[in-house]
Amino acid sequence: MNDTKGESLFYVVNYIVMTLVALSCLLPIINIFAVSVSNQNAVASGFVSLWPIGFNLDSYKALLKGTNIVLAFQNSVVITLVGVLLSMLFTIMAAYPLSRKYFWGRKFFTMAMVFTMLFSGGLIPTYLLVKSLGLVNSYGALWLPGLISTYNMLVMRTFFDNIPVEVEEAARIDGCGELRLLGQIIMPLSLPVVATLALFYGVGFWNAFMSVLIYINDTKLFNLTVLVQKMVQSQQLLQQMNNLQPDDVEAVTPNSIKSAAIIIMIAPMLVVYPFVQKYFVKGVMIGSVKG
Repeated sequence: MNDTKGESLFYVVNYIVMTLVALSCLLPIINIFAVSVSNQNAVASGFVSLWPIGFNLDSYKALLKGTNIVLAFQNSVVITLVGVLLSMLFTIMAAYPLSRKYFWGRKFFTMAMVFTMLFSGGLIPTYLLVKSLGLVNSYGALWLPGLISTYNMLVMRTFFDNIPVEVEEAARIDGCGELRLLGQIIMPLSLPVVATLALFYGVGFWNAFMSVLIYINDTKLFNLTVLVQKMVQSQQLLQQMNNLQPDDVEAVTPNSIKSAAIIIMIAPMLVVYPFVQKYFVKGVMIGSVKG
């Protein structure tokens, strides 16, 4: 069927709008990268836009040499990997029984969890609870309070609900128990939602900021987000944190170092996303189409 004039106009306008939205997200990243690899004079004069001037990696060398960014990167990796594993494990453990129609009290437990989406204990009571558990200044304070996202759990439960019941019945005829059914039948069929929610959890833990500021006091435990924020917040603090030698200070500018730190912070997510994109597209469509 040929598109009508109205539909063709809609497609044109839609492509234009989406292109502008994509450029508004992409151009700042390109500019930051160009600043991070340009020479000092070009950055100081403000001539760098979307193309590097005098390409060099002095900012990255000075950043790696004079700051704790390597340690912060390692901390971010630990926080993200362990946090995603724990959150996915407990999300699956919560979503699977709530998706079984024969699970007694599943409506009550579902509503109890949904209640937490509407009301929370508040910042101060949460901090006092975490402190009383002895989790302050440890990564447990980042993992345990938000171990399960209720929204993500509901998404996974919906996906489990939509798996044909005939698959479960055939597995039970072959002698599958609950754990084997979940591990060998349900989970292989749930890769799209698992990849999608793992990406959601991963981005959340990688970008953790307020929770680190609240619960972590030891600077050696800071993640990349907090370290970069402190660099961006104060140029004087940046110089103090860098402890750079005079020759290194002359080779780079605070703006180029901050830009290099931002690129290092966002690079892992940019690298990981293409590998989960095909699952992500399927996962976000969960529940949108009913057959």
